[in-house]
Amino acid sequence: MSEQGKEAVVGLLEAGQFFGEGCMNGHKSRIATTTTMEPCLITAIEKSAMLAAIEKEPKFSALFMRHLLTRNSRVEEDLIDQLFNSSEKRLARILLLLANFGKEGNPTPINPGINQEALAGMIGSTRSRVSFFMNKFRKLGLISYDGTIEVHQSLLNAVLYEKPELKLQNQDI
Repeated sequence: MSEQGKEAVVGLLEAGQFFGEGCMNGHKSRIATTTTMEPCLITAIEKSAMLAAIEKEPKFSALFMRHLLTRNSRVEEDLIDQLFNSSEKRLARILLLLANFGKEGNPTPINPGINQEALAGMIGSTRSRVSFFMNKFRKLGLISYDGTIEVHQSLLNAVLYEKPELKLQNQDI
């Protein structure tokens, strides 16, 4: 949380990913906080052990470099999204990411622990705005939810091609 009381979700991690690598850059204090949304196993690696593995293990070094480059690209995308897209588009994007669109296999239902309040925090909006957009997406057939959120391909198509279906005509939501 910032001094102004603002909170933001900058990244979502999956199994096998790294976090806290800023300490290798000489940061004296933490610049980020990580919170789990479900039970998980976290392994701490001492800075000296990490530096030794990067220096002596080429395969690990390549894996870690791919992680850093991917993370950097993702942070850039998230920043651009936050600066230039509406709350509605940011919500659509985070739903697609949470449902694993663009990854191998079929999209998956979103973890039931991710509620509208959590989604609001992720996109920098309010729960009431998220509720409004979720109802709109549901009415348009872009998502379905009854405890778990299922994202349909049509949401991806609507975001990618900015189809006018995102706008309901002559209907109250």
